[in-house]
Amino acid sequence: MDSIQASDERIVRSHCRICHGGCGVLVHVQNNKVIRIEGDPESPISRGTLCPKGIASIQLAHHPDRLLYPLKRKGTKGEGNWERISWDEAYEILTSKMNEYKQKYGAESIVLGYGTGRDNEAFIYRFANLLGSPNVLTAGHMCYGPRVSTSIITCGNLPVCDYESNPSCIMVWGNNAVISNPDEYKGVYLSDALANGAKLIVVDPRFTKLADRSNLWLQLRPGTDVALALGMLHVIIEEELYDKEFAEHWIYGWKEFVERVKEYPLKRVSEITWVPEEKIKEAARLFAKTKPACIQWGVAIEQSINCVDNNRIIIALAAVTGNLDVPGGMVFYVPPPTMNASQFGAHKLLPPEQRKKRLGGDVFKLADAFAILNPRFVWDAILYEKPYPVKMAFLISSNPVITRANASMVYEALKKVDFLAVSDFFMTPTAELANLVLPAATWLEMDYVAEFWKRHGYVLARQKVIQIGECKSDHEMLNELGNRMGQKEHWWPTIHDALNAILAPSGLKFEEFLKRGFLRGKMEYRKYEKKGFSTPTGKVELYSTRMKEWGYDPLPQFREPPESPVSQPDLLKDYPYILITGMRPTAFFHSEQRQIPWLRELLPEPFVEIHPETAEKEGIKEGDWVVIESPRGKCLQRAKLTLGIDPRVIGAQHAWWFPEKDSPEHGWGDSNINLLTDNDPTTCDPAMGATNLRALLCRIYPSPHPPSPLGEEDRGMGSKG
Repeated sequence: MDSIQASDERIVRSHCRICHGGCGVLVHVQNNKVIRIEGDPESPISRGTLCPKGIASIQLAHHPDRLLYPLKRKGTKGEGNWERISWDEAYEILTSKMNEYKQKYGAESIVLGYGTGRDNEAFIYRFANLLGSPNVLTAGHMCYGPRVSTSIITCGNLPVCDYESNPSCIMVWGNNAVISNPDEYKGVYLSDALANGAKLIVVDPRFTKLADRSNLWLQLRPGTDVALALGMLHVIIEEELYDKEFAEHWIYGWKEFVERVKEYPLKRVSEITWVPEEKIKEAARLFAKTKPACIQWGVAIEQSINCVDNNRIIIALAAVTGNLDVPGGMVFYVPPPTMNASQFGAHKLLPPEQRKKRLGGDVFKLADAFAILNPRFVWDAILYEKPYPVKMAFLISSNPVITRANASMVYEALKKVDFLAVSDFFMTPTAELANLVLPAATWLEMDYVAEFWKRHGYVLARQKVIQIGECKSDHEMLNELGNRMGQKEHWWPTIHDALNAILAPSGLKFEEFLKRGFLRGKMEYRKYEKKGFSTPTGKVELYSTRMKEWGYDPLPQFREPPESPVSQPDLLKDYPYILITGMRPTAFFHSEQRQIPWLRELLPEPFVEIHPETAEKEGIKEGDWVVIESPRGKCLQRAKLTLGIDPRVIGAQHAWWFPEKDSPEHGWGDSNINLLTDNDPTTCDPAMGATNLRALLCRIYPSPHPPSPLGEEDRGMGSKG
């Protein structure tokens, strides 16, 4: 990882983190300025490939609108008046406010929060746990967290596709890896496997690029994934295509599970999912007979009232067919010799009496077991002080006004909270509501042991190449803040000392780690044959003892989405279409990068996918601005007509705002699909609290006007109960 010198130009090896992270890069630097970024062909993760976001990190780091210094609010929230202050003053404000609220209302009145990974999770949890706050606000209730937590209680660890061992069949379920490069995966692995002849099954309501390459595309009704998987298992079990030896020795609750599967014959499943019976049979047979096989699933199935059971049933498909922890199947990667994120997070140092105060912990018990909470309980605690008041929020790399359900409620809560601190790259709609804004460093401006929270068997060396303004990494900031909050025995003198602690089990110092570039755990297959699965029974628990203990159904089941043509037929007259939110564009990562010229050029405006038949019925033409409306609110996006979506379904993009708008609101209410989504806890997954975002009802109609701020009467506050 040493820098390569070329005249006055340096070339530095590092690892990108503009989105899910992990791609190896060669960063060309001259006079403290990045002049080019290219993929590193020696990277074991990305093999020289790099997405447009990685290349455009140049424009992120050197953007003229970057936050460069700490800022303190002058005047009323949302008015955009700021005063530059020093980091010392910023730390003093934070420590004094935290101590004040902790003394008056308890540490639980302070909420820490972060967005989709900036590799900062472990540091944030460590700080919160040492502070005594059980309330860390994340996307973990509906993104990645459910995958990991459900996997742990079902089979002991997260099973990941073993692309390096050449799977013969791949089922991609609610995922578009070649666009999103999610978490453990990079699209190049999947593309290489397909080039090597692997069969591909795609389960998705939309005709994606992967669906176009597939042997079989199952276009299901949004929100019916559990039913489809149970139907496939019905075929596999009835036709005895399952691995009998594995089922007998390594599955707990096999008989009960078979009885549950019998409740889902193909006729019923086809009626629920809209997928023809013959296609379900074909997919089940192809997956069960083609060995080895793996399933790559994504966040789309987690943002659902069926979140936990979606994850459980996909693991069941892999287990029943004998594809767990075998070469080319779904494997449990061995971690490298470093401290893991859970250990670093210091969860054991949170006092038991404080853990019991976690917001919503008595409602969503699986989430609580993994220190995850549902955001709605935070907004209620701010707005209505139930069950106790939340007085301060410190949000790091998060923009919940745009990215959380029921955006109007989120906006009102953050506007009301006594004290809000935000750390980010830019002044976002969320940051505009803050009392204190801190300038965060990008991945180009930090040293780090990257990805030690992932489960792909690697840790990666991230190397600082430039310094922009007074920007600090989240890790450096929290390490310093912890020291100033009287937690010195649990933090380190410098950030490099902290990184050395993470690396300690390997025997390496950070400088030595930089030279290596990465560490990888030594892989071993079929580990269960020696020590069983890491579950209470030592087996794959298709009948979950933990779920039973918490009072949930121990077997997977299908729940009709809370707002659907079946569950609420009376709504169909006014809201006749099923709305999918959250389509992933190549250009952006959630609410980020809308101000990056190269990326905004790829997608200047938000679009919503509509079938031509639906468009004709509603008087909509290609490119028209249209109003998408649900019972909770409405927003504007441009119409994109496509045959790749069912006429009964609408597919909208999420996380849109307009940094170029001068007002402090930055157009957060114009095209924000979360004005339409619901965060009522009764509509969430009963164990995880995952928000139901992928199966709502809506109407759509032409709008003669381009986006402009909607009035409060149009946004609506949603339910306040």
